[in-house]
Amino acid sequence: MADQIRLIKKYPNRRLYDTQTSSYITLADVKALVLESGNFQVVDAKTGEELTRNILLQIILEEEAGGAPMFTSELLSQMIRFYGNAMQGMMGKYLESNIRAFTDMQAKMQDQVRSVYGDNPAVNQDLWAQFLNFQGPAMQSMMGAYMEQSKKMYSQMQEQLDSQTRNIFSGFPFPGFPPPGFTGEPRDPDTPEAEPPVAPHK
Repeated sequence: MADQIRLIKKYPNRRLYDTQTSSYITLADVKALVLESGNFQVVDAKTGEELTRNILLQIILEEEAGGAPMFTSELLSQMIRFYGNAMQGMMGKYLESNIRAFTDMQAKMQDQVRSVYGDNPAVNQDLWAQFLNFQGPAMQSMMGAYMEQSKKMYSQMQEQLDSQTRNIFSGFPFPGFPPPGFTGEPRDPDTPEAEPPVAPHK
């Protein structure tokens, strides 16, 4: 049977109340639940509003304010620029799927190492670091190829949109366009323009 969701209530004084243990907890305790992959939900004690994301963002903010931040200023700036952008939804799903794949790969490797070396955190961490150092160039190359392919797909899509736009507007006559005598052919710059007609002498 699936584990029940652990309900945590947040009161106006910012205190968090764990209904499972019937006690007040801190943000550090919530972080511990995250590290243990605990299934929990934070709600406003008065309104019942969902606040889990807010609490998780607070934990991330505290971690980033520590001595070893994960996100650079440039990365955070790029993420902010995606808000309100047409790519916002896709970018969120892209990051989520990649983090999930990375986590699954890490879990599988830890299981394999544990079966050989036993439950030794130091060995697991050392082998994982070696794996990342070894796979770093390959992962960068793969990401570079992915970005290059994405650029090509974007260029092709842009060309198709431009072509469709031209086809749509070509069917609508605009007053004064094209001008009289316009053939659509570029004029040879070496060909002199026709001189204006000269009035006959009386």
